[in-house]
Amino acid sequence: MKGILAFIFIFGVIVVVHEFGHFYFAKKSGILVREFAIGMGPKIFAHIGKDGTAYTIRLLPLGGYVRMAGWGEDKTEIKTGTPVSLTVNEAGTVTRINCSDKSLDDGALPMNVTAYDFEERLEITGLVLDESKTFSVDHDATIVEEDGTELRIAPLDVQYQNASVWGRLMTNFAGPMNNFILGFVAFVLFFFLQGGVADAGSNHVTVTDGGAAQQAGLVTGDQILAINGEKVSDYEEIATTIAKASQGATKAPILSLEVNHKGQTRVLDVTTKEQDGSYYLGVSPILKTGFTYKIVGGLKETLSTSMLIVQALKNIVSQFDLNKLGGPVAIYQISSQAADNGWGSVLRLLAMLSINLGIFNLIPIPALDGGKIVINIIEAIRRKPLKQEIESYITLAGVAVMVILMIAVTWNDILRVFF
Repeated sequence: MKGILAFIFIFGVIVVVHEFGHFYFAKKSGILVREFAIGMGPKIFAHIGKDGTAYTIRLLPLGGYVRMAGWGEDKTEIKTGTPVSLTVNEAGTVTRINCSDKSLDDGALPMNVTAYDFEERLEITGLVLDESKTFSVDHDATIVEEDGTELRIAPLDVQYQNASVWGRLMTNFAGPMNNFILGFVAFVLFFFLQGGVADAGSNHVTVTDGGAAQQAGLVTGDQILAINGEKVSDYEEIATTIAKASQGATKAPILSLEVNHKGQTRVLDVTTKEQDGSYYLGVSPILKTGFTYKIVGGLKETLSTSMLIVQALKNIVSQFDLNKLGGPVAIYQISSQAADNGWGSVLRLLAMLSINLGIFNLIPIPALDGGKIVINIIEAIRRKPLKQEIESYITLAGVAVMVILMIAVTWNDILRVFF
């Protein structure tokens, strides 16, 4: 159960924060966000805000999405002959088009739609009591979809393509940007939860509860000066020396430690403990506990994680192997492992996956944010947009590639985990 909750928490937070980036900058750019959804699947709650956005909560707590008005993002479609009911104000203008079977307005006018234009002319035509009638549609009118979701219609002036090229570029970049910010915040929270940032440049150590070092009398803050007569000045040298002493051992090695404890030097013989075929002293780097250290530590960890992920992506491109990729099944598996190790591990995993998603989305593949950003840059250089047909074909090709890749990765995860 912990694994499921950890997966929902990690996956949900990462996706919602990503989508909120698109949502915020779309609104700043004058693009109508028709729906901001938390979760997927059937709607269980909806509220239309004063900004015209429908805020919904959906049944499956797996991420969320943003529906932006406009070409390539979200369009309203009503089939010819569809029965609808119209809410008409005193001026004779339609303020709501109800395509669902729910009765929302007792005074609504029934109509079978024959034509409509919610982008330019803002009108709807249909049969009312076998008589063809045309009504003007209010700029801020809403349409109720078949599942009962009520959204604003999308006139051209509030559509995605009507925003400035820089507004669209920022809207597309904001999702990955939010993932980097989330990764940084999660790392900072991890360091606060841990109590500080590991200082690998010091030979002062933190002693693990129940470990070999604690049983031998070491306490947190002690300074290890030498191991088996070999001087050590930082934690990397401590780890290297222990690994060297343990190499090829068939039983737990006994290490002779020269330790400085509160200004007094003493020598201790410590029998290491075996775990999963390796031998451990039971120490870790001392923590730097200052507030600034935790903030700077979060920034450094974000940057180093980003570099590792970029390098990993380069390796995948140069030597493609499905086993190097992971989808929802793999994320669930590592989420379960993180949940068993406590909140610290969950926060670290959240940070790493969020940064991973941010970098992955910046890959210039059509349908990903990176592909859209490339199109925005090309448009800025050309000073005119690509033809709608060309951009649509490019996007469809990108979607096809991503769908095939996701199916292949998920199937490979299932084979690895369950068979």
